[in-house]
Amino acid sequence: MNVPEVVQTTSTMMVVIATLGPDSHSHHDRPNGPPPVSAAGGASGSTRPSAPSSRCSVPHGSQATAPIALAEVQGYAYQAATGAAALLEAFGRPGAERWREHAAALAARFRDRFWVEGPAGRYPALALDAAKRPVDSLTSNIGHLLGTGLLSAGEEAEVARLLASPAMSGGFGLRTMSADDGGFSPLSYHCGSIWAHDTAIVLAELARAGFGGQAAGLAEGLLAVGEAFGYRLPELYGGDARDEVGRPLPYPAACRPQAWSAAAAVTIVHAATGLYPDVPEGRVALRPLAGAPLGAVSAHGLRVAGHEVGVEVDAAGRAEVTGLPANLRIEDLAQPAR
Repeated sequence: MNVPEVVQTTSTMMVVIATLGPDSHSHHDRPNGPPPVSAAGGASGSTRPSAPSSRCSVPHGSQATAPIALAEVQGYAYQAATGAAALLEAFGRPGAERWREHAAALAARFRDRFWVEGPAGRYPALALDAAKRPVDSLTSNIGHLLGTGLLSAGEEAEVARLLASPAMSGGFGLRTMSADDGGFSPLSYHCGSIWAHDTAIVLAELARAGFGGQAAGLAEGLLAVGEAFGYRLPELYGGDARDEVGRPLPYPAACRPQAWSAAAAVTIVHAATGLYPDVPEGRVALRPLAGAPLGAVSAHGLRVAGHEVGVEVDAAGRAEVTGLPANLRIEDLAQPAR
């Protein structure tokens, strides 16, 4: 069997890759390049198929039909392939180059088929539908591509710019869909609400990629949400603009507290301190948020290579790490927020 043209599902991807190899997935037809699915007579945004039951549409717009190939899943697959190559090399196993070639081919196909043009500029489409047409809604999904390696540095900058725009980040966190899209509604489950864990994942990758200002803005939104909900972050909440409402509006059926959302606090601390160890490579990258926009932050009791490690960032943004083993070198990646 052949490597899929685009990946439609993932399930323990790393295990599948390491066990079966790149030729062990089912084959999907090559996209033939029809025009994007979009809203007639309005802003693009016909659907957000982030879950099997999730569908968003606009008047006179067409709806994406399954099977759906989501943009972020391509990023997960790319990262899994390059990670598998690294694992194979680390254990002296053959096949690493084959996986890197697969990843490179996936990136080329993604660049050719997913990127679309909209009023705000170029960006990756939400998905390809069953006819392999781009679903051109601007959504938070594209934030999950950051850090996977699928995007070039210039493409990451374009994605970061769009994610930080008022249409995406004008609420208390990152909206699931742009407020400029025809399908947007601030209390739609997948088409305009804000999910704390979704925002946390994206802000973490923004921070790691050097977009500290954008990451800090999202983190400040989540901190405001924590205060508004008694520090019991809900599953999701309304995507209303911060300058129109005084506090985030509850989503009626949201779980609160919720484990995914609670974990966002850990992600914010990680982004603020910027400690990224790579023990096999013998290095620890240090990239705290420039200027300490969240104030002085410290974390202690971290475990790195069997040692208890602490990291402190003062109010000026200067970071200090203690407890690292001697065989790990610190790479200071601090730079002005972009």
